[in-house]
Amino acid sequence: MTLKLNSTEQLFDYEILQLFPFTPETKRMGIIVRDENTNEIIFYLKGADTVMQNIVQYNDWLEEESSNMAREGLRTLVIAKKLLTQEKYQEFEQKITKARLQTINRSRYVREVIETLECDMELLGVTGVEDKLQVDARQTLESLHNSGIKIWMLTGDKLETATCIAKSSKLIRRNDDIYIMKQVATREECLQELNIFKRKLDACLVITGDALQICLSFYEKDLMESIIESPSVIVCRCSPTQKATVTDLLKKYRNKKIRVCAIGDGGNDVSMIQSAHVGIGIVGKEGKQASLAADFSINQFSYLTRLLFIHGRDSYKRTASLSQFIIHRGLLFSVMQTIFCSVFYFATTPIFPAYLVVGYITIFTMLPIFSLVLDKDVPADIALLYPELYKELAKGRSLSLKTFSLWVLISVYQG
Repeated sequence: MTLKLNSTEQLFDYEILQLFPFTPETKRMGIIVRDENTNEIIFYLKGADTVMQNIVQYNDWLEEESSNMAREGLRTLVIAKKLLTQEKYQEFEQKITKARLQTINRSRYVREVIETLECDMELLGVTGVEDKLQVDARQTLESLHNSGIKIWMLTGDKLETATCIAKSSKLIRRNDDIYIMKQVATREECLQELNIFKRKLDACLVITGDALQICLSFYEKDLMESIIESPSVIVCRCSPTQKATVTDLLKKYRNKKIRVCAIGDGGNDVSMIQSAHVGIGIVGKEGKQASLAADFSINQFSYLTRLLFIHGRDSYKRTASLSQFIIHRGLLFSVMQTIFCSVFYFATTPIFPAYLVVGYITIFTMLPIFSLVLDKDVPADIALLYPELYKELAKGRSLSLKTFSLWVLISVYQG
């Protein structure tokens, strides 16, 4: 591997000896290289600041600088290194090779060997990367809010970064109250924080994945029933497993009329997407894992409004009309046949020849079914302009017991 320093045009040659990929559990990745010019063996490690604070040598500025970057909405990464002697690396190589040959609990043994190097490392620096919002993301979130959809954000970012992004994207509105749940460790602390949050009416909740997991272990039902009523919820430092857990709990404690839709663009969102009632994957820079695992795939977040307000509306209305028309068509024929048989002492004689019956369920009633392709109760531009119209669909009035009974009465009367 050759690296070039642009300022001096100097080349650096390295040999890659070991590579340790990033995992959501460890929240870091590392590499061991040999400098071919100096023959030094160097272990480089980068990861989340909360993890790296316990790995690098003591310093008094890392936490402060990471928090400052996070408050600006930047995603922070801490980079560190450690020089290894030839003997130290050979000893490590023997242990890692032995661990990788294990057939049971291989990943745990490999992790334990790597952790022997992850201590007392030299801090190199902190990077802050701006993850820009997609085009029209703010307007999309505003439309979703106006349509009556509650939005939760499950992210791996730290608390300050997640809060800043939620505010800049208008997920948390200007007049919304915010309650940041403190880190808890005991049942008493969980109960205290839960009681405080219950008194915060209409407050948006910001909670870390660790705090959420601890609270769920003690007060699962009380916590979920409380936060479901919150306008918005932000769960930060959330692992893929926790994302799927939150989705499953939403399905468990939701109102029966509510459906859960999960949206993601990376491999970390796959489990969440598959756990939801409806999964939507966004094709982005992180690949197509989410879009391939989802029920629907879109190219950018702003397309969500068209998917829900136009295609979702048309699909629901047309499906409701089609299903009730098919029931009406079959029931109409059945009523006529029943009356005919009762008049002739319940004789098993069909009222119509077989070819007319086939024609009735295919050709003669074909036009009403095909007309549904072009059927629109609201023009597309109006549906996008007034997202409040989407609230009507959530009530399920187009396909309810009332409409079903009305179609049945019409079928019996016409028959």
